[in-house]
Amino acid sequence: MDLVTRWVALAGPQTRHIGEGLDARYGEPHRRYHTRDHLTAVLDLVDELAGHASAPDHVRLAAWFHDAVYDPQRADNEERSARLARRMLADTDLGGDAVAEVERLVLLTTTHNPDEDDANGQVLCDADLAVLGAEPERYAAYAAAVREEYAFVPEEIFQAGRAEVLRNLLDLPALFHTPEARARFEERARHNVETELRLLGSGA
Repeated sequence: MDLVTRWVALAGPQTRHIGEGLDARYGEPHRRYHTRDHLTAVLDLVDELAGHASAPDHVRLAAWFHDAVYDPQRADNEERSARLARRMLADTDLGGDAVAEVERLVLLTTTHNPDEDDANGQVLCDADLAVLGAEPERYAAYAAAVREEYAFVPEEIFQAGRAEVLRNLLDLPALFHTPEARARFEERARHNVETELRLLGSGA
């Protein structure tokens, strides 16, 4: 099932134009990691973890929008993606409370630190960060793709910024929140992140 078909199955044929617009965004040429493949991986894992969510379709909608705006030269991509979700979903038959929940979930991907009782947020954040717990080869490809997205940043500055991001992740009480994702990804994710930090420190 291609992405637009998948969107239509979720949101209905009357919203096909939204799905087409989002699909085009994830296909923008400057993206190297935050691509259609990343969106597909997040959607697949949301489906796997859906039993943990209180409103799985709201989580799926948020997954579609979570990286809809992605400009590596800006620091407000999550905020802009959330505003885009609010604006585009306002033209659908989704209720106001549901739109607000999607917007909230997109904003949550700024910190990936949902509350203990935020089942929807836990599912989305776990799906978005699952790459951290990937096999080492896939993790290395992810890290390299992120570096490509920031090719305009000098190496020393990139390494310092990337190291800060990684340390902030390691400082979280848990990288993953649903029992399934924690069991599958937590240990390997911390190992991967710690390994990348060491490589950054050595200038590799």
